[in-house]
Amino acid sequence: MNATLPLTPARERLLLWLLALTQFTVIMDFMVMMPLAPQLMRAFQIEPAAVSGAVSAYAWCAGISGLAAAMYIDRFDRRKLLLAVFALFTLSNLACAAATSFHMLVLSRAFAGLTGGILGAIVMAIIGDLIPANRRGAATGVVMTSFSMASVAGVPTGVMLAAHYGWASPFYILVLCSLPILLLAARVLPAMDGHLVNRPPLSAVLPNLVALYREPKHLKAFLLSAVNMMTGMMVIPFISPVLVNNVGLQPAEITYVYLAGGLTTFFTARMLGKWSDRAGAHKVYRIVSLLFILPVLFMTHMPVMPLIGVVLFFPFFMVLASGRNIPMQALMTTVPEPSRRGAFLSANAAIQQVGTGLGALLGGLTLHTQASGQISGYGWNGWIAAGMALLTVLWVGQVRGAAPQAAPVNGVKAA
Repeated sequence: MNATLPLTPARERLLLWLLALTQFTVIMDFMVMMPLAPQLMRAFQIEPAAVSGAVSAYAWCAGISGLAAAMYIDRFDRRKLLLAVFALFTLSNLACAAATSFHMLVLSRAFAGLTGGILGAIVMAIIGDLIPANRRGAATGVVMTSFSMASVAGVPTGVMLAAHYGWASPFYILVLCSLPILLLAARVLPAMDGHLVNRPPLSAVLPNLVALYREPKHLKAFLLSAVNMMTGMMVIPFISPVLVNNVGLQPAEITYVYLAGGLTTFFTARMLGKWSDRAGAHKVYRIVSLLFILPVLFMTHMPVMPLIGVVLFFPFFMVLASGRNIPMQALMTTVPEPSRRGAFLSANAAIQQVGTGLGALLGGLTLHTQASGQISGYGWNGWIAAGMALLTVLWVGQVRGAAPQAAPVNGVKAA
């Protein structure tokens, strides 16, 4: 596609759905580890904390790569960088599938974090470059349907395959899904190098990175991102083992739980994005985060109940857990100046991964497997997550965007 052509509505939709497919593979790669926890615990004879350690390894490495990417992400054409990193990400999933021990799996997850960790920042930078600020909530909602697609098609399929063919099968599926997406991206993504006009010299890269982290408005945004991610990760990585060990579900039944949640979020993600554009990202974030506290507390104090009860409840949790990220991500694209958007979003992605790693690590420390097989301490995670959610509601008002600038009409000029 010619980058000098106008960004027509049809072309914009095509690009957004391509970005959503890219994010689908990244989110599935991260999410699938969580419902696989029971299989991994049995296959490698490990505790829930070890599974959270594998999740943390991904998150820590994603944070490191995001921090490093802040120094170079704005020095390359967005298209070329996305294709290169996505190709490496595909190889990382092949390494995960081929792992023969838990230690090898953790190393492979670290490689996945190094590659997948910055893909989200590149995707959000592309949205910031191509989509006017007043429509970024809706655009983010389209891309965030990748969470729904991962929940509806990816994770349930992965769990079902893992139950019948072993824990490695979801990673092989990821590789098979990634290859056609990579080829499609190479064909339809336009060149995006308008931001290179203001590219600083190499000697200024490190000082600019330091300045990025010293900017007060950036620090306020980073704090919101970190605590937002910690809130969810105190609870989410342990849902599957708790449902199996405490609530009494079978591992294969986790498929139906995630399927119900994913189907619901597929429709609500775009609705929340449009609502964010109309009502404002700050207001929508506050409302969704406050509502999120209720299903978090129920999830972490769930009694023994039949599968149908869990399936009926889980969509409320999923809609609010994923819905918090839509107005927040739209808000983040407005914080930096356009010339530093890629660097800021990469640094923000690093901070989010640090929050993800901390949340999963701290959440795992409170959990213990009793002699009966039940997992104790999950209720404490719920109360801590509820307190963090309340903190983000109070803090989000401190996050403000840069002065608005003219939006681009093509894929070359940065917004």
